[in-house]
Amino acid sequence: MKILSLVVIVVWLTIGLAVGQGVQFRKEPLTAVLSAARKAKKPVFVEVYSETCHVCQSFIPTFANKTVGKFYNTRFISTKIDISDKSTIAFLDKNRLFVPSLPLFLYFNAQGDLIHLAMSNNSTDEVIRHGTTALNPEIRSSAMRKRFEDGERSPNFLIDYGMYARVTRDTVTNIRVMNEYATRQAANTYANPTNWLVLQKLILDVDNPLFQYMIGHLDQFIKPNGAELVKTVAENILMSSLYSSRGNQYPAAKIITIRNQLQQVGIDGRVASNRTLLPEINAYFRAGQATKAASRMDDHIAQNQFSTPEYLYVIRLFNRKSPDASDAPTVARWANKAIPQVKSPAEQADLYFELAEVYRRGGKTAEGLKAAQKALEMAKAAKIDTKRNTEQIGRLK
Repeated sequence: MKILSLVVIVVWLTIGLAVGQGVQFRKEPLTAVLSAARKAKKPVFVEVYSETCHVCQSFIPTFANKTVGKFYNTRFISTKIDISDKSTIAFLDKNRLFVPSLPLFLYFNAQGDLIHLAMSNNSTDEVIRHGTTALNPEIRSSAMRKRFEDGERSPNFLIDYGMYARVTRDTVTNIRVMNEYATRQAANTYANPTNWLVLQKLILDVDNPLFQYMIGHLDQFIKPNGAELVKTVAENILMSSLYSSRGNQYPAAKIITIRNQLQQVGIDGRVASNRTLLPEINAYFRAGQATKAASRMDDHIAQNQFSTPEYLYVIRLFNRKSPDASDAPTVARWANKAIPQVKSPAEQADLYFELAEVYRRGGKTAEGLKAAQKALEMAKAAKIDTKRNTEQIGRLK
């Protein structure tokens, strides 16, 4: 009887201790956590963290705080997910969520919809404040679009909305909001600590006034922050713009400017040239300037030792996308340079096939037919399908 009583007391004490030990993070998969939230009719709090993140580790005592635990345990179903886990990556990709820094607090309703997010200072008051905001439909992140449309433009709100847009991968909204933010900043504040943080975390567009100021006044940023960090921040903004959907429509002149700006912040000239090569080539194609596209690629080839696959790639690119045949003499020269260095019959077949296409585009039917027949011969030697070769010969006769 005494043993039974002792067991009851120990169990009671254990339960009481668990309740008083801070936020109770569930260890089940997120699907199970969301299912539990639906049954409990509670929202879900998710901490995205990493075992190797010292800032994340510093939050452990905060989450163990009794007051924080009482607040979250009575209002949320809580869990934490490691950014390095495959299941976490899959969850973030499925929900189109980007993690700019750790830890990241995500709040979902019981149906699994994101309602709020936060990057918190490490204090009990701040952690509770974010949870309180998540429970308020009028001010949480999901209400920011309406608040913006209703005219709210305070600097802190625009920063928060810009971050929400970035985390939810809404680049169009991020650019719009951060342009609004930048235009409301006095020029003499562009390099202050707050705007430097904005440049690091929120700016994605080279046309934003804050970035334009930074690229024109690098010394003002390098002196307090160091050349390497300024280089990294500028490089990230330049590359995110260049490889974005809007970057796919940049004219060649703008891409050349980006190449020069990459060098300006310390990127090696050849590296900058390589990064901007294909965007610039495609810009010339869009503008109907095949000769300029061929000249740009020709300069690149002259400075690099091209392999057969690389030659094939660029020749195919011009054969498929060039807006006219003005590039044909240059592209034919590339093919004729590549062919002698190839030993594989299959690769020779590919190169002769593309050379025949170049000649066809350029109106040199006789040369094209000769190259096409050679491509057929090499294809037979390589014992690969010759259907495309016979069709090509038919087009050239």
